[in-house]
Amino acid sequence: MKFSFSASSIEKAPAGVVRVRLTEEPKGTKRFAREATGEFLEIGGGKVSEVTQRTFIPLVRAIVQTAKREKVKKIALDAAALCFPKMKDVSDEELGSLIAQNMLMANYEFTAYKTKPKDGFREVSEVLVLSASKTMQAGIKKGLTIGEEVNACRTLANTPGSDMTPQSLAKAAKMAVTGLPVTVRTLQVAEMKKLGMGAILAVGRGSDTPPTFTIMEYKGAAGKPIVLAGKGITFDSGGINLKSGDGHEMHMDMSGAASIIHAVALAAKLKTRKHVIGLIPAAENMPGGNALRPHDILTSLSGKTIEVINTDAEGRLVLADALTYAKRFTPSVVIDVATLTGGSLSALGLYASGLLTRDDELATQLLELSETSGDYLWRLPMWDVYEDSVKSTFADMANCVSGGAGRYASATNGGMFLWQFAKELNCPWAHLDIAPRMTSAPGDELSKGAAGEPVRLLYAFIESWKA
Repeated sequence: MKFSFSASSIEKAPAGVVRVRLTEEPKGTKRFAREATGEFLEIGGGKVSEVTQRTFIPLVRAIVQTAKREKVKKIALDAAALCFPKMKDVSDEELGSLIAQNMLMANYEFTAYKTKPKDGFREVSEVLVLSASKTMQAGIKKGLTIGEEVNACRTLANTPGSDMTPQSLAKAAKMAVTGLPVTVRTLQVAEMKKLGMGAILAVGRGSDTPPTFTIMEYKGAAGKPIVLAGKGITFDSGGINLKSGDGHEMHMDMSGAASIIHAVALAAKLKTRKHVIGLIPAAENMPGGNALRPHDILTSLSGKTIEVINTDAEGRLVLADALTYAKRFTPSVVIDVATLTGGSLSALGLYASGLLTRDDELATQLLELSETSGDYLWRLPMWDVYEDSVKSTFADMANCVSGGAGRYASATNGGMFLWQFAKELNCPWAHLDIAPRMTSAPGDELSKGAAGEPVRLLYAFIESWKA
């Protein structure tokens, strides 16, 4: 998507460009108006006095979505029309960034496997923001970079599992930072065995495609790094505990890894003065002849043993080894991201990811950044009483609760399992369960498929974190 900018006060858009005019009619209302000053696409945005930053994001996206549906390729809009009373605390630069990233996200559609129609795919080719200040233009430039990385994350997550194996994901991590000051190293099975990564190796052993463990490092500053770890299950069949027929979209079970890859790339592209490390434990969870079995006992990289109650609770296993590996970097903070549990969906629905942490200050920071970035979070409990959920009769811990009780507080139980490894880090840690936001939801004004979360949140955190 190409954005052009003008700081002039001209009212007439160039020939062939349709002006967008927001009205206070109900959302979704649209009509064309032809006037002496040009052609206008009028879009209902609701009452100006009621627009907040939360409602602003889908409104901006709706402009692009409406233009696409109406087959309008070039649009122009006034910067002043996107300034609302309840957003007066949002700076021109922040506003420009929000406009750019969300318009770019709204223009995205995953078409890699589609035959291009004769008249092309429906997309907006040009947006002109009129009367934009220089600070807004700077924000728009930054927002475009953010939007591009979010969309690249979506493409990675949308790619079918047959074309996005652990090996492919490792290559994608390297490609994402081509030309950037980011080092990428991928551990293969032999090296993982030598290190003792028994959890990730066990998850991947049922597949013909071996697991990988990728380390990305961007050193924009000296000091202790921010370490981000992302679940990279490139296809999750459930393993021996096979998923039911409605377990679709499991090629997107590497969405956490995709978000880490592009958050690191974004930090490097925007030359953020932070030290950032991304860890990508990747495996395919399949029911092969050598697959992980219920009640197998694994020895993780930490040395702790894990009884496998359910092979479909595999994401926490690969992250367990990643959290232990993170310790060698002496991190200032660790955040892991995963499409971990259906329980987070049951608890939160489709509009917020789950936040689990024992650190109140870190929780407060992440929750505040989730509101400004648009990648929304809601905190779930991590009280001591839940620690019983990870106890095992035969090993140091169990990967999930057995029997019917497993349906209760499963998101918290998953977080509590990860805490058994994170507590050894000696730094703040948080777990983001992004299962609710793996795909776009009704009202998001985004195309179907991967939502690209929480790239925006992770970048905002990297920018703001003070060790």
